[in-house]
Amino acid sequence: MVTESSEKILIANVPVSPDHYIGGQRVSSKRTFTVISPIDESVLGEVAAGGEKEVDEAVTAALKAYPEWAALGPKGRGAYLRRFADIVESRVEELAAVETASNGSLLESGRLRVMKRAAYNIRFFAEWAETLKGESWESNGTQYNVLYQPSGVSALITPWNAPLMLTTWKVGPALAAGNTVVVKPPEWAPFTCSLLADCAEEAGLPAGVLNIVQGIGEEAGAALTQHSGISRISFTGSVETGRIIGKVAADRIVPASMELGGKSPLVVFADSDFEAAVKTALGQYDNAGQVCLAGTRILVEESIADKFLDAMKEGAKKIVLGDPRNKETDVGPLITREHFMRVQGFVERAKEQGATVAYGGKVSEKLGGLYFEPTLFVDVPEHAEILKEEVFGPVLTFQTFRTEEEAIEMANNTEYGLAATVFTGSAERAQRVGSSIIGGTVWINTFFARDLSAPFGGSKKSGIGREGGDFSFDFFCDIQTVACKTGSFTS
Repeated sequence: MVTESSEKILIANVPVSPDHYIGGQRVSSKRTFTVISPIDESVLGEVAAGGEKEVDEAVTAALKAYPEWAALGPKGRGAYLRRFADIVESRVEELAAVETASNGSLLESGRLRVMKRAAYNIRFFAEWAETLKGESWESNGTQYNVLYQPSGVSALITPWNAPLMLTTWKVGPALAAGNTVVVKPPEWAPFTCSLLADCAEEAGLPAGVLNIVQGIGEEAGAALTQHSGISRISFTGSVETGRIIGKVAADRIVPASMELGGKSPLVVFADSDFEAAVKTALGQYDNAGQVCLAGTRILVEESIADKFLDAMKEGAKKIVLGDPRNKETDVGPLITREHFMRVQGFVERAKEQGATVAYGGKVSEKLGGLYFEPTLFVDVPEHAEILKEEVFGPVLTFQTFRTEEEAIEMANNTEYGLAATVFTGSAERAQRVGSSIIGGTVWINTFFARDLSAPFGGSKKSGIGREGGDFSFDFFCDIQTVACKTGSFTS
């Protein structure tokens, strides 16, 4: 193991290590990759690029730490994890500043909500594990007890749009379950995961319990999922990468949980709270549309469609596109030049296929760079790619429907099934439509409400498995049944 660490680099005036974190030590690599800030496309730093060697070292360290960590039990692990969460929470300001510099997300949102949620993820699952009890019953002279046993080393691969929050969403239950972990952070925004390792070390987590290997997905990610020491794979990202991981997991017979893309509908009926529905529709531009759960297909009942479209146009004029570090900014930049070109390609092809731009549709004339205007397409042909594929940018489509049945059919007319949002004033309709739309989560008259005890995941191409509450432990644990003959003991 090479342990000569590189000097820390300053990201938003916060010292951050560019190295891996393996077995409680900072570990450098001979190769590096460059991380660019989407705010101004400036170079943030060179980061250690891991591969098979570093992954093997990390998995080896995790396997070594696993027996003692598992033996601590939920309460023993909980003491460490609570300290871990407290330290993350104490560094909210630094974490938010670094994440904004790394991925262009809104600084104010990070300070007030996202970073605190990262700490809460760890604390919540630590506490949940302590109350987790498997079922127990007697049948035909046999006593049955269901136990949640740690499963080994978990591989956690996380995305760039909310790297710290989504990493702790996986790290929290995996560690609480008694597993040790190897995290592969997103190469476009790895720095808050590096700071997470500092928090773990300060909390006194035993060496090897949490390991972080940075690198490119095709190298570090591939080596991690293929390693024979891995017992679980949890991945959040694209459908294309999910297919690759699924094949590897199937070949190795390793359980894999995957939350993939979305093309979610936002369905608005005429009897809904009009202002709330418009506000929610415009809110789908949050994080420059780089949100897997975003309701990018706006479906509005025909009788209010013109009024709704006018309201969206007026609302879009008030959206402030700009530097995500400024409090007045509503929408920041796209993550990289590569991703910008991808989003721009979707927009240009939509125009070519006959869709009409209601507003937006181009790079900001004032800001340039990676700042793409919030965009809405109308008159979209049914065959258009923009209705079928995930753009992952500030691009929405607007369609109308006449009947409840037509709304359901349109909502389900996609290969994805991650989420849906429905606005209606009728409780009966909410029940009918909500239960008829295919999606892992369906919100009624609200959006983005997330209780960690509820199951979360996608249907169809949007993923495999569920996490949250008991469901996280169903995945990260080996569920064991102990069956004992009643009255068979003499003492």
